[in-house]
Amino acid sequence: MAEFELHADIRSEQGKGAVRRLRRSGRIPAIMYGAGKEPTPIDLAENVIRRQLSNEAFFSHVLTVKVDGHEEKAVIKSLQRHPATERILHLDLLRVSETQRITMLVPIHFENEEDSPGRRAGGSISHHTTEVEITCLPKDLPEYLSVDAVDMNIGDSIHLSQIVLPEGVEIPALAHGPEHDQPVVSIQMSRVTELEDVPEEEDELDAALTADGDAAPGAEPAESASDEEG
Repeated sequence: MAEFELHADIRSEQGKGAVRRLRRSGRIPAIMYGAGKEPTPIDLAENVIRRQLSNEAFFSHVLTVKVDGHEEKAVIKSLQRHPATERILHLDLLRVSETQRITMLVPIHFENEEDSPGRRAGGSISHHTTEVEITCLPKDLPEYLSVDAVDMNIGDSIHLSQIVLPEGVEIPALAHGPEHDQPVVSIQMSRVTELEDVPEEEDELDAALTADGDAAPGAEPAESASDEEG
């Protein structure tokens, strides 16, 4: 598993003006809370955070946050971006305890889709979700969950309950009843494949019309006697 370490400073100044100055200096305001401790306003280097965000595991990993000479373990709970520029505006970090379960969204990695019988038969693959909410102890937090489509045929689906979970990991939605066991991926007959039969049907219709004495579609109309006289 990847390891992530962040260096943070305590934010002594509060308010909109202080936050604007902070962002202009290349720092991101953040708050770290949880684990029975008081919330701590901090700031982080924007260039470091942007670089770390390029790694998918950054969102589903226990981070080491160094603040004023001591370390805290935390996970990202929310990230705010500017709606127009996508610039990172704020981070919420949740402290974690080794003995307390956490709830996190982790990505799903889809494997062997192109090798599945359904895909080879021309089926179309649909991803109904690309992440799933799990609960676990911090030590058991996976970077992602795998869904193997190698045996899927056209018409098959894989549901939440069929995901192979690491030890200690649970999907809380499944505790609310079978109606929450949503599909994750499915393979259906491709519409393109279905439409390939249409030209043949049109050919049969053209032949029938021609047999009845009507002009086939696309043919030039015959000149009438009145046109010849004119």
